[in-house]
Amino acid sequence: MANRPGKHSAPLNSGTSRRGAHSAPLGSAQGRRGSHSAPVTSAGRSTRSAQAARSRSAQADVSRTPRAARARSSFEGTGFAPTASPVSAAGGSQSFAATDSLARAKAARKKSRGKKIALGIAAALVVILAGAGTALALYLNGINATIQGGLDDAEFKELGEQLAPAKADGSYYVGIFGSDARKGETASRSDVTMLARIDPDKGVVDLISVPRDTMINIEGHGTQKINAAYAFGGPSEAVKTLSTFAGVPITHYVEVHFEELKDVVNELGGIQVNVPESFYSDTSGISLEAGEQTLDGDQALAFARERHATRAGDFSRAQAQRMIIEAIVEKVLSKSITEIPGTVESLARCVTTDYSVTDLVSLALTFKDKGLTMYSAACPSYTLNQDGISYVGTQYAEWQDMMRRVDAGLDPTDTSAEIPEPQASDTELGAATNAASPAEYRDLMADALTTDDVVDVE
Repeated sequence: MANRPGKHSAPLNSGTSRRGAHSAPLGSAQGRRGSHSAPVTSAGRSTRSAQAARSRSAQADVSRTPRAARARSSFEGTGFAPTASPVSAAGGSQSFAATDSLARAKAARKKSRGKKIALGIAAALVVILAGAGTALALYLNGINATIQGGLDDAEFKELGEQLAPAKADGSYYVGIFGSDARKGETASRSDVTMLARIDPDKGVVDLISVPRDTMINIEGHGTQKINAAYAFGGPSEAVKTLSTFAGVPITHYVEVHFEELKDVVNELGGIQVNVPESFYSDTSGISLEAGEQTLDGDQALAFARERHATRAGDFSRAQAQRMIIEAIVEKVLSKSITEIPGTVESLARCVTTDYSVTDLVSLALTFKDKGLTMYSAACPSYTLNQDGISYVGTQYAEWQDMMRRVDAGLDPTDTSAEIPEPQASDTELGAATNAASPAEYRDLMADALTTDDVVDVE
């Protein structure tokens, strides 16, 4: 990805349980679109200016409105109404019944003073709440500008044309892309390609890696690696390519930049990860021992990047990236309810997405309340060399079965699980109609590195 997936990813419970090889993020949405269904349009960007214009017009109207009318309208809906003070008769005296005129006069004055005090308090509350609401709106708009500001209007419009509504059962898919490019590098391909299935109602998240070198056909560009889709057509082409490969509609888009993610890890106080194998990174000079441990930002970044000193190369790196996202999600959900909004704000610095901050906070709180089961896996793949170029081939039958389990909310790595009929008969799930690797792949796998070669972690 250009520096874009390197521009700012995703996203997040106590009671989190891990299943499968590993796992990780992200819920219902709005952002520039409606509740994870309405397409993104550039028209959404004119909303603020229109609201500002209406606000200025309303203020002008108020300045022309008689004071008494403004006083009445300002308290409509508050439960209070302005009340006139007792009016003196000509000559300054008031007329009451002779029997208790003094008592009634005193009661009337007390009642009037009481109403005035109540009106003052009500007016103060209205001003305070209005001010707080404005401040909150500005605060949220600022965060939204951060997480949604990595894409211009044209990109949002093109992306919106590829995004689809959530399914009838409330579940939906998220395309996660990212770059682990170092500072100063101008990466234009997405080094990270993942597919997440989110089921807020059942509290289940699947995180599936698709190897970045997966051999694929891109319209107009012939045979390519899947990470080239972003270079050719930006976010919209990346989503379209992944959607076709997985055979599912994608509802949300997330970009993650691992270089910036390390700062978030440090702000979280580190993340807990069960490192599968010991290694020394000759690029960072960091070494990690296998086993459960707390990683700081630099260690997490070294873990996410390493592929030369691990047993399964890029397949091991994809596993590490899923584990880091998983660990961040778990750390976020371990926070108190009052801390979650601030934590999401921190994450916004390393993410570009069509989600709004309120959607992300709502999703986190939903999973914190319901509990979260996280599954993790990789598209069954193998290394392949064709015409002198290194690719990754797809194990078609295994990939289709995996996507059927994913769509059914099952553990994607549990090959013994019975796939429900709706998914079992769905020929589009995992169809990989744009894949370009050989249809006959069993013999090719004999001497190749495969996704089964990663060190498993319980």
